[in-house]
Amino acid sequence: MKPNLQSFLGLSTSGFHKVVYREWLPEAGAADKGRTVVCVHGLTRNGRDFDALAADLAGQGFSVICPDVVGRGESDRLLNPQGYGYPQYLADMAMLIARLDVAVVDWVGTSMGALIGMMLAAQPQTPIRTLVLNDAGPLIPKAALERIATYVGAEPVFDDFAAAKRFARATYAGFGKLNDEEWRKLTEVTVVETGGGRYGLNYDPRIADAFKQAELNDVILWPVWDAITCPSLVLRGVDSDLLLEETAREMTERGPKADLETIPDCAHAPALMDVAQIGIIRDWLNARTV
Repeated sequence: MKPNLQSFLGLSTSGFHKVVYREWLPEAGAADKGRTVVCVHGLTRNGRDFDALAADLAGQGFSVICPDVVGRGESDRLLNPQGYGYPQYLADMAMLIARLDVAVVDWVGTSMGALIGMMLAAQPQTPIRTLVLNDAGPLIPKAALERIATYVGAEPVFDDFAAAKRFARATYAGFGKLNDEEWRKLTEVTVVETGGGRYGLNYDPRIADAFKQAELNDVILWPVWDAITCPSLVLRGVDSDLLLEETAREMTERGPKADLETIPDCAHAPALMDVAQIGIIRDWLNARTV
């Protein structure tokens, strides 16, 4: 099955920008659950990361929405890179939910997408019904931010797809033990053709400006976590440096007291392409009946 490509206009201080999203409708023959799942990607990624998960959930009767956050994928690049940050991302995602015209959504977020979901879920009268966080939480260690800063914002040019694939395997090794076909699919959404058989990365490198201009320190969001009340699930790559084991454990003891699943053979962050990882999310969502 293929999703419908949709878009809406967000607003920043420098004008309007287009935000593209993919809409996966319940598969023919599946009992429509009347529920909408919004899946939001990590810092340098895009909504295509959720193709496998979205197809599976649509087959279970969910409507699944996978946006490209502004500056990534097929969404516009901001005229002013100072706008790249959580205030803009939160505003755009609130606009997306309004555009969907639904009262509540189930949220699945990886890394940055998980933090966006946390911040939305912590708000009064939030439309976030359930929250699935893939390898991110209310404490982000300085060391993990420094690691990310070593590659985000780079503008490599790859002479062919094979070179792009080698880059993806090295940069996103933490995604897990993917097979060759999965690495091919992941690379296809990581890069774009730039002409002459060459490839570049599929995001605006200026999203890194915030990393370059700020002194990196631990990010502490425990007050946000403690304000969340909806049912929550945390996935943690067993070797993750961004979501530490002690942080994940504490997330099960305070705030919404999340369920926790540790994913083997992964660091930051599980790719959610594996049938077992997809099954964890599917079964957890199915158990949270309306």
